[in-house]
Amino acid sequence: MKKVLLIGALFLGIVSVNAQTKEELKAEKAEKQAQADKFQAEADAIQAQIDALPGWRVGAFGTIGGSISEFNNWYAQAAPNNSSGNIGFTVNGYANLIEEKFFWRNNLNVNLGWVKLDDKDDPTDSDKFRENTDVFNITSLYGRKLNDKWAISGLGEYRTTLLNNFNNPGYLDLGVGATWTPIENLVVVIHPLNYNFVFADEGTVFESSLGAKFVADYTRQIGKVNFKSNFSGFASYKSGDYSNWTWINSFGYTLWKNIGVGFDFGLRSNKQEAAAYQGVSLDNADNDLQSYWLFGLNYKL
Repeated sequence: MKKVLLIGALFLGIVSVNAQTKEELKAEKAEKQAQADKFQAEADAIQAQIDALPGWRVGAFGTIGGSISEFNNWYAQAAPNNSSGNIGFTVNGYANLIEEKFFWRNNLNVNLGWVKLDDKDDPTDSDKFRENTDVFNITSLYGRKLNDKWAISGLGEYRTTLLNNFNNPGYLDLGVGATWTPIENLVVVIHPLNYNFVFADEGTVFESSLGAKFVADYTRQIGKVNFKSNFSGFASYKSGDYSNWTWINSFGYTLWKNIGVGFDFGLRSNKQEAAAYQGVSLDNADNDLQSYWLFGLNYKL
């Protein structure tokens, strides 16, 4: 009986020591985490002071996604013998010069993608990658500051495709007006005098016009998270059929060094593009909402 009691007491002692050690380790981990959070907050504060200094701010981040597959004698599907793949990437870059009396902000957005489906039982089927995503957008905004929030500004923005139908159509917006920066990292452009130049082959529905330009851009890095949202819209004074808007969003989370996971999606409305694709007049065009998304590895430069 004494031996049983002794063994029981020893067992309880070991459990108690292990439990105590576990609680001590948890407490030590919490203490270290609190110290890490404190140092990270101090580092973020120093970075905010650096960002507030005059001069250039340059950076870029984006997303890479892709997959490949091959099927042999997989009879449950329409093409039992095939190889397929897709790859795409986005780039969000900026180069901003911020001075006491003026600023010059430049942004680049590129989204390119390729896809292939090679049906091995169809000799006429192509085994090459084809373009399926093609977006190129570059903007340059210059402003003379009136105060900390407002500036008189001029904007140039160019949008087109690179892989296919380059500059057909292509859009060039040139305009003047005001820029509002209500909070840090948010830039709102309001240009009531803007001309939307549209470049396209003759005989198409595309047409240039005078109108108003609206742009809102929010770019931010919070710890391991990179975030960018850009809305660009043109309201034609000639007709609503010539108006258009594009909203692009990019998210990135860094897991290790400069590599992580990312997600991009975009929305767009352009009745001229819809009419050209459908081969009908603007009055008969069905202006469905355009969209895309991409998920994959994220990188930061």
